[in-house]
Amino acid sequence: MGQLSLFSAEEFYTFPKDLLEFREHFLTSEESDLLFAKLLDNTPWKQRVQTIYDKKVVTPRLTAWYGDSEKSYKLGGSEFEVNAWTPELLSLKSRIEEAFGYEFNSVLLNLYRDHNDSVAWHRDKESRYGNRPVIASLSLGQTRRFDFRKLNHHQSRHSIPLPHGSLLMMKGDLQEHWEHRIAKSSKLMKERINLTFRKVNEIAS
Repeated sequence: MGQLSLFSAEEFYTFPKDLLEFREHFLTSEESDLLFAKLLDNTPWKQRVQTIYDKKVVTPRLTAWYGDSEKSYKLGGSEFEVNAWTPELLSLKSRIEEAFGYEFNSVLLNLYRDHNDSVAWHRDKESRYGNRPVIASLSLGQTRRFDFRKLNHHQSRHSIPLPHGSLLMMKGDLQEHWEHRIAKSSKLMKERINLTFRKVNEIAS
């Protein structure tokens, strides 16, 4: 079985391919540049408020959701307004589906504006994703490190850089047994856009 190598500061680790696949150059540099510029300028970015441990906090990044249904619904404690697909996003969705053999009906866009923007440790285990969800994560712009750690065994922590135009496919039992994050950085960072294509069940609220 093929495996993906992940590196941390202290160790070499192999990640089973049935949980994760990585295509470093899924898009060409030219394709990545054009899509990044268009999404940065034309996406209706919003900053959301989430309730964490009974406290309302502002998410340290901007988001936008596109999908098959133009309705609002709640996910992860936040209410999202679902925008209609753009031709660029539909084309990209079809390209990913054809390459990997999965189907998606929505995509969540995250804009990390600089080194202070982040997403905390979490698992994508919403009931609307179903069991063993498959999520295709495309990265554009600034390279950021994507950290993984084993649930209830946080010493098992690993990291992989996600460069411009790369695609990370998360599947199998990954969301059941592992958490992931994009941490804040002590180094100055430029903008990064992350697109996570998902299959959301009963998308309307």
